[in-house]
Amino acid sequence: QDQLQQKIICPGPVTCLTASPNGLYILAGVAESIYLWEVSNGNLLAILNRHYQDLTCLCFTDDSSHFLSGAKDCLALVWNLYNVLQAEPSQIPDPRHVWSRHSLPITDLCCGFGGPLARAATASLDQTAKLWEISSGELLLSVLFDVGIMAVTLDLSEYHMFCGGMDGSIFQVDLCAWPVQRDRTFQTERENGKVFKGHRNQVTCLSVSTDGSLLLSGSHDETVRLWDIQSKQCLKTMNHKGPVTNAFIVLAPANIRHLHGTESSDEPGAEGVTLRLGLHQQEPGQSYLEKAERMYSQMYSTREKNLVGDQEHLTIQVSELEEEVSNLRKINKDLFDFSTRIITKPAK
Repeated sequence: QDQLQQKIICPGPVTCLTASPNGLYILAGVAESIYLWEVSNGNLLAILNRHYQDLTCLCFTDDSSHFLSGAKDCLALVWNLYNVLQAEPSQIPDPRHVWSRHSLPITDLCCGFGGPLARAATASLDQTAKLWEISSGELLLSVLFDVGIMAVTLDLSEYHMFCGGMDGSIFQVDLCAWPVQRDRTFQTERENGKVFKGHRNQVTCLSVSTDGSLLLSGSHDETVRLWDIQSKQCLKTMNHKGPVTNAFIVLAPANIRHLHGTESSDEPGAEGVTLRLGLHQQEPGQSYLEKAERMYSQMYSTREKNLVGDQEHLTIQVSELEEEVSNLRKINKDLFDFSTRIITKPAK
């Protein structure tokens, strides 16, 4: 049977669009409003009007429980999807958090892993990228650059934040750098080993591979570039006939048609290019579901190992502290016994 097609008419130009990871909902930014639809039947579930200027970006948390919105009014809002769905039609629900620390329009948003406990990154024309905690709404890190930031993303382990600038540079920010500073300045001349150079115009989108080894970037210079993160070398350049507005890395189904290099589609009017990574590493006869399951198991085992490693480190620290306390108690007892003998020693 033919699949049912849904056509949704929007009241104006759509400036940003995203779908929930569970595939149940679609969000769109139209002027100052956020529209929420249910995918299965196309019903409009909510219209949120809490921004004062046009929407620029939207993104969901990985568990689809929350979503973030950014706009030209310099605000980034965090919404609880359950509260939005449960609100009365006549009421506009309040966002869970209102982040107002940017001074110029928000250009991009990115959520890490962890659902409501995840961290989120925001980019802005005010030349800063900021890292936030969704659960508390607190600002964790603010990095100042010498150019406006147009795109931001995190690697899977959240050790690094990648920021695309208006001048075509891509900056790698170490989130585990020591000493820990909430306000940091990225000085390009001192951190040449953490800058990807190659684009000739502003970077519009960034995406990191699941294993954290590759970075994909799109730019208004009409190219998409694939980078090796470790060496900062460009591995492949794909040319387009106009500014690139979006590019991302996904786990591709086995039956999708894959294009290599700058090969273009035979379909008239097609403007997209799909690049299949690591063909030489593909295992024969393995289905997409098997590969996806293997990739996700590796991904979550890495996170579990990190957690287990933290727990083991904490256990060692506790053991060391307990041993230190035991030694101090012994020293204190020896001092007490010595003092007692001196004080109670009978005079000759």
